[in-house]
Amino acid sequence: MTTTTAPAAGAVAPRQHAPVRRPSLLRLTAVELRKLVDTRAGRWLLITIGLITAVIVTLQLIYAKDAEQTFVNFFTPSLLPIGVLLPVLGILSITSEWSQRTALTTYALVPRRERVVVAKLIAVVLTSLASVLVSLAVAAAGTLVASATGGAGTWQIDASLILNAVILQVTGVLMGAAFGLLLLNPPLAIVGYLLLPTLWGVLGEMVRPLRGPSEWLDTSKTMEPLFSSDAVTGEQWGRMVVSLLVWMVLPLAAGLVRTLRREVS
Repeated sequence: MTTTTAPAAGAVAPRQHAPVRRPSLLRLTAVELRKLVDTRAGRWLLITIGLITAVIVTLQLIYAKDAEQTFVNFFTPSLLPIGVLLPVLGILSITSEWSQRTALTTYALVPRRERVVVAKLIAVVLTSLASVLVSLAVAAAGTLVASATGGAGTWQIDASLILNAVILQVTGVLMGAAFGLLLLNPPLAIVGYLLLPTLWGVLGEMVRPLRGPSEWLDTSKTMEPLFSSDAVTGEQWGRMVVSLLVWMVLPLAAGLVRTLRREVS
């Protein structure tokens, strides 16, 4: 015969704890977006991107011929310098957990590291999309000023050029993030991102047997059609895809494996 013991008078019943819910991907992405401006390097890099865009348009308003002061001519020149800086922002975002020594805290709160990596990638992609919008806004301001001061002020632009700008900035920031994910060290990843593709391009010009592969692997050549208003051909798209497989997809995959396996100390 079993007996049930009644709780003593005044005793406090054990508290039932609600199950802990893991943070959503949306919340993780918001955290990573906030991290981009929380650090001094990230904040000044974003400010620099905005200033460069404004300076380019201002110089064109001062020195360009009136006929050249068009929306397209204000918009296109800003893509290259911003495309150089955005990958650095991607590198800083990916490597921040290791360079700031917050990996132990972050991966304790979110044990599935791939979710953190995905949130970081989404954050830098959103930032690259925002940079295109900033370029468009500044180009629009330049066009308004040009039309008011005697410049051409032409608004016509091919939608494919805007799409090309989006592809250029998104793939560029993902390439930077890929190097950061692979090397997990900000200075090393920045040097690797800037040096290795450039070195390959130089070798492709100097070494005759490498000239053929260089046409497919040198990103300075394969991504060049995106700067033009002309339609990109099928062969050009093919070269672009091959070069991105080598310089973006493979480092991303290898870097993800390394991040998942690296011991946090």
